[in-house]
Amino acid sequence: MLLLSINIRAFDANLYWYCYLALLIVFLYLSWVFVSIKVVDKEQKGETTERRDFLFTASYALGAVGVGAAVWPLIDQMNPDASVKALAITEVDISKIGLGKTITVLWRGKPVFIRRRTQEEISKAQNVNLEELKDPQKDEDRVKKPEWLIMTGVCTHLGCVPLGEKGDFGGWFCPCHGSHYDTSGRIRKGPAPTNLEIPKYEFVDNNTIKIG
Repeated sequence: MLLLSINIRAFDANLYWYCYLALLIVFLYLSWVFVSIKVVDKEQKGETTERRDFLFTASYALGAVGVGAAVWPLIDQMNPDASVKALAITEVDISKIGLGKTITVLWRGKPVFIRRRTQEEISKAQNVNLEELKDPQKDEDRVKKPEWLIMTGVCTHLGCVPLGEKGDFGGWFCPCHGSHYDTSGRIRKGPAPTNLEIPKYEFVDNNTIKIG
């Protein structure tokens, strides 16, 4: 509670200054509009409309600045801070993952399977008739390096976590409702509608991947 209180005070300290400035600008804007209307009302018939147009245009412009100044602090506070952004990216050392082994890491609260596939697994994944697949995808489109398969470990049916090296196709099997995935994480049998999701990732180097 103390930490929350400190964070709220830090938030309020900055926000108060923004709001004060915004209110000042809005006040000046309203004053300008009031004066402008008075001036327009007192214009003589012979005065041109250019002055009237200028007053209204200037009033609208100043009003837009005031509204923008008032809204911007609130919008800016909705953006995630650095700590939240850091949690959205996970770097993983893959140097110790043996051939035919899988590790599971957490990313955004979800399990991510990192599988170092054998040549047999790669061959099985590549030599598949796409017409037989419920969600057709080439294995080459699901990996950046054939040896490494990185995918979210959440069944696309109802969100259970599939078991590795299980099922009728040597890949993953969901124990909840019996979905079978192959060695590329593609749905081959069962109620799951789509393949296991491939998260955004990249190879930082030969021993490190960055997820997110």
